[in-house]
Amino acid sequence: MKRRLSWILAVVLTFTMLLPAGVMAESAATTVNYQSIQQLAAEKAELLVKAMGTVSVQYALIDNGNIVVSGQTGLNDEGKIIPLTNETMYGIGSTSKMFATVAVMKLVEEGKIDLDKPLVQYLPEFKMKDERYKKITPRMLLNHSSGLRGSTFPNAFLLGDNDTHAHDTLLENLQEQSLKADPGAYSVYCNDGFTLSEILVEKVSGLDFTTYLHKHVTSPLGMKHTNTPIDKVEAAKFAALYHPAHKGQLPVESVNVLGTGGIYSTAEDLARFSQLFTGQGKGILSDQSAKAMQQEEYKKGLWPDDKDSIINYGLGWDSVKLYPFSNYGIKAVNKGGDTILYHASLVVLPEHNMAAAVLSSSGSSTINTLLANEMLLQTLKEKGTIKEFQPAKSFGKPVKASIPADVLKHAGYYGATSQVMKVAMKENGEMTLSAVTTPELPDQKFVYTADGAFITEDGHTKVNFVTKENGRTYILSQMYQEIPNLGQVALSHFSMEKLAANDISTEIAAAWKAREGKKYYPVSEKYTSIFYLLTDGVKINKVAGLPGYVDDKMITSAVSASNQLNIPGMGSRDTMEYNFITKDGIEYLDSAGMLAVSEDAIKPIYLGKQSTVTIQPNGYARWFSIPEAAASKKLTVTLPTHSSVAVFDEKGTSVRYALGEIKTAVIELPAKGSIVFAGDIGVQIKLTLK
Repeated sequence: MKRRLSWILAVVLTFTMLLPAGVMAESAATTVNYQSIQQLAAEKAELLVKAMGTVSVQYALIDNGNIVVSGQTGLNDEGKIIPLTNETMYGIGSTSKMFATVAVMKLVEEGKIDLDKPLVQYLPEFKMKDERYKKITPRMLLNHSSGLRGSTFPNAFLLGDNDTHAHDTLLENLQEQSLKADPGAYSVYCNDGFTLSEILVEKVSGLDFTTYLHKHVTSPLGMKHTNTPIDKVEAAKFAALYHPAHKGQLPVESVNVLGTGGIYSTAEDLARFSQLFTGQGKGILSDQSAKAMQQEEYKKGLWPDDKDSIINYGLGWDSVKLYPFSNYGIKAVNKGGDTILYHASLVVLPEHNMAAAVLSSSGSSTINTLLANEMLLQTLKEKGTIKEFQPAKSFGKPVKASIPADVLKHAGYYGATSQVMKVAMKENGEMTLSAVTTPELPDQKFVYTADGAFITEDGHTKVNFVTKENGRTYILSQMYQEIPNLGQVALSHFSMEKLAANDISTEIAAAWKAREGKKYYPVSEKYTSIFYLLTDGVKINKVAGLPGYVDDKMITSAVSASNQLNIPGMGSRDTMEYNFITKDGIEYLDSAGMLAVSEDAIKPIYLGKQSTVTIQPNGYARWFSIPEAAASKKLTVTLPTHSSVAVFDEKGTSVRYALGEIKTAVIELPAKGSIVFAGDIGVQIKLTLK
């Protein structure tokens, strides 16, 4: 569940730092000055908290089997009664995929799974409406090349709730989906592949995934603080979570697709886990399997030529050739993880028997990776492995050249997941990329150079247009992004694909014209779903000048649309299909197992002094608009235990959220906003308006 590089949350808080005991004793046994590494890690972690708004950070460094650096900083509980320690657990998000991969590889070693046999041989109940699914193998699940559309997450992200619905219904939901590419054609980040891997492990081993991990991985490694939502763990043992719309600390976030992103751990436990990949498998995983996981799986399908990057997939790993270590000739592998509120990174140097882990509440896995990199690079320098640090890279200030005709033809519309960009060029050497789907973002300006590339004036980003053997034209983006005092991120990938013309009939165009600009509000999510905290729904946007499309999706019928892009890496991840259905005269949007109701069915909230909202037998959440007449009025909501309420302003920003354990929430209503009530069937939520 990886986020884009610019996702750095800005929540400014005041924190204190806790230094671990035992660091000095461990450092005395080696010539490396681990105390200086400890100080560096503490300073950088403090930077994440004070300058980047991260709520809390935890970090650890392991060297030759010994945890030599460990610490944490930031805010935990609001009352400051429960301090952060090295035993405080964080959700590790997609870093959980490494546990799923290890579990599959163990079963491969036992001869129970063959990575290259069809998945249906092990899971005959796995079916899709697209017959190509029969060619999917376990390897394709682990290297992201299955062709699955991405993330089927109904009721997967819950607050204080370990409901297994998302896991239990995945196979059923996949039956309604098609593939977006031939299995094995290219690797594009795919969460569903790892939930399927979780199900595969359960089917072959005969154990539920949590039990399997504890028996075969966490217990043998002494990982005493690694759990899943299935385990019964006191809430006080987790790092605290906060959101501006919620007063006080949030319940623990449960990601109930365990193999995809549902594991909790500590930085020290992840450091211990890293030993499986540094030749210290302790009988859990063979060196052969560890090395197989580190092979360049991304090269097996469509992929740009190797450049400096943080994305180059192995089995499970995001990167098996991690920048900047690749520039020093050092093998480094990395797996990051982002849930909605937790973030994690594990960086391992297999040939140097070292690893660093960084976890956080809020923030970004990319930033966490930079902190892990800093600890490892400084340790390598202390050891003399690195003599001098290399300077930050750039493409230099561009010298403008005229754009030839064969390049000018690449102007037009380009798409990626949830994005459409308009590329405009001038013969004098200027190019502008405009974000059509997010017009509030500033245009990106590039200069054409004599070597055939477009470069930004600051020299940080380089773009080429590439047409591949599949006949598709891509924007090849290479980027060096400097994060002050933390290091540099490098990314080389096909970022977008040129959108093909899509002619549709007059009747189909009319059906979509009727939906243009309308919003569809989620109703099928459970009352504990974090989506009610974050979003008020999906708006249907047509792109001017691009007929036959709605946002990034190609219209395929009067009631369906689908992203048709084939972009390896991240550009076409989560290309879920839109399907519209009508129930009792009301139109709903069905996408990846989630249902959303048309705004046409949303009524204004009752303006009388007293009212009651009852959750109907279908269990759907109840949405209401907030008319101007209700603006700034105070609404007192009496919440039963199994219910929640969320309020959004006119722009769709969450301004107030409360779960049933709060009992009563007093809300100032925003003009032209919306409000949603969710709960168990039959729950009655009482309202008082003043």
